[in-house]
Amino acid sequence: MRRKIKIAYGKVTQKVVDELTSIFGSEDVITDKEQLEKYSSDESTVAPHLPEVVVKPKNTQEVAMTMKLANEKRIPVVARSGGTCVTGGTVPIHGGIVISFEKMNRIVEVDEENLMVVVEPGIFILDLHAEMEKRGFLYPPDPGQKSSCLGGNINTNAGGMRGVKYGVTRDFVEALEVVLPTGDIIHLGRKTVKNSTGYDLKNLIIGSEGTLGVTTQMTLRLVPLPKITTTLYVPFNSFADAVKTVAEIIRKKIVPPALEFADQSSILVAERFLGRPMPHNSAPAYVIIRLEGNIQEEVDSPFEAVGELCLENGAIDVLVADTAESQQKIWEGRSCIIDAAKAEGTIELLDAVVPRNKILAFLEGLNKTADKIGINIQNFGHAGDGNVHTNILKENMSDEEWNDKVPRFCEEAHRLSLSLGGNISGEHGIGLIRKRFLPLALGVNSQDSLIQIDLMQKIKKIFDPNNIMNPNKIFDL
Repeated sequence: MRRKIKIAYGKVTQKVVDELTSIFGSEDVITDKEQLEKYSSDESTVAPHLPEVVVKPKNTQEVAMTMKLANEKRIPVVARSGGTCVTGGTVPIHGGIVISFEKMNRIVEVDEENLMVVVEPGIFILDLHAEMEKRGFLYPPDPGQKSSCLGGNINTNAGGMRGVKYGVTRDFVEALEVVLPTGDIIHLGRKTVKNSTGYDLKNLIIGSEGTLGVTTQMTLRLVPLPKITTTLYVPFNSFADAVKTVAEIIRKKIVPPALEFADQSSILVAERFLGRPMPHNSAPAYVIIRLEGNIQEEVDSPFEAVGELCLENGAIDVLVADTAESQQKIWEGRSCIIDAAKAEGTIELLDAVVPRNKILAFLEGLNKTADKIGINIQNFGHAGDGNVHTNILKENMSDEEWNDKVPRFCEEAHRLSLSLGGNISGEHGIGLIRKRFLPLALGVNSQDSLIQIDLMQKIKKIFDPNNIMNPNKIFDL
């Protein structure tokens, strides 16, 4: 692997601010320190870093002019949508320019004939879902953080609760408009379902965590909105029974649109956060299942089969929510677990993924490691696709103790996921907090990993010769 290159970045001088003001107008150029603090951090534990200036584009041309200027002056740039990143991926660690997409938040077009929607990066996933559902459509990717934006979802290839049936963000992106670090604008993909034309640069951008370019518009695929949904909330006396049930559901070729799990601590913190009880809260493990269809029979058949499987495998009960209100309450409880834990104190969040048949071994290993190190955790996530989220709780620890225990726990957890055939991130990405683990996570041996990282570095240099685009995220140059 090549040696790291130390790059001297340019500063945002008054002349640069004046040039940005000529592009945006003074209202959309922020230099006031107090206002800049809003853009200095994300939802990770990475220390805040003030940007030197924030700009708020209203169109792609303004982004392109910003990137051209930044590239000429060698000023680092971070693109920011909702700021909900949990890996430090949107923290401007070198200062520089933050491009905030809060004003580029429109639904540009809804193409009902082709089942597609064109949106800007600053639209909240919650708003997109609501608007599409009004029209009888579903955009399936469903990240738990509903205040996340499409720009960030593209950058991390976000998944969410519907991944087990529908897939992740990448599976629903047909085209992207991207501004390169040089200021050039490229259009990747078409409004077509198929495309076998040249290298797939679109999918290279997706999941690149804003290190290769700035996505300014995306064309997304929709599906018809199912007319009927039912949710099962199933408590178990052990994770062994819960995980065995998940395996049985998949083995029977039943693929629910959502197949989630949570431990008791996760359910209790959700209750405290929401200020209301969940349907059951005294069991060690929970499985939450969504079923859907367009006629009642399409829901009833898997409903009966899943209910029987749960009871046969040791479920305490099978609680059914079949009204929109009761289902919403259950899914709010599942979705809020990360925010709920953060509301009670500092947390670190893991995003490991393992083969579905290794979930139990992974959970048992996590709990054993937590006990050994002396740290409390909450496990929850997407049982249907093997993506396990773990809240590591600081609680009453001193900073010194926290800074000692968390890295040790994370390293053992990541090594465990890899030993089970999994990986260190399923949907949140690498950013800063997982960067040191990347060499462990690629390939089958150290040589394989070195080759892959070298290829990534070369790709980065081709897209971004001056290394200004979200530098030092994922890996270093």
